[in-house]
Amino acid sequence: MHRHGYIGRKFGRETDQRHALLKGLATSLVMQTKIETTLPKAKELVRYIEKLITKAKKGDLHNRRQVIAGLSTETAAFKLFDEIAPQLTGRTSGHVRVERTELRVGDGTQMATISFVDELKSIPKELKTKEVKA
Repeated sequence: MHRHGYIGRKFGRETDQRHALLKGLATSLVMQTKIETTLPKAKELVRYIEKLITKAKKGDLHNRRQVIAGLSTETAAFKLFDEIAPQLTGRTSGHVRVERTELRVGDGTQMATISFVDELKSIPKELKTKEVKA
C-alpha cells in the first residue's frame, strides 16, 4: 500500500467526526483568537483556517456562505468577516502561527498554541452600531 496523494491527518476518527473537530477548533480560534491543542491538530487547523480567512477577505456573498458553513456558529463567521478579515488585508498568507508549548502530563503529547500573527484590535461596540446604522 502506498501513501502517495493522501493529504491530511485522520486523528483516528471517521470523516464526519474529523470535520466536526476542525469546525470546532476553527470556531474557537476565531472567537478567542488563541487556543491550545495538540501539535498535529494545530498543524491541520492551519490548513483549514487559512482557506476560511482567504474567503472572508474576498467578502462576496458566495464566500460568506462558505465561511458560515465552515464554522460552527454564525456569530463566529460574522466576527471573522467584520472584525478579523479587515485587519489581515496586509497579508496574502500566513495569518496564523503555531508555537510548541510543553508536553501534556497525562500522555506526553506535544502541545501547541495557535494564534493570529498580527495583533487583532477589538472594535468597540459603539463603532459597530454606528457603522450598521450608516
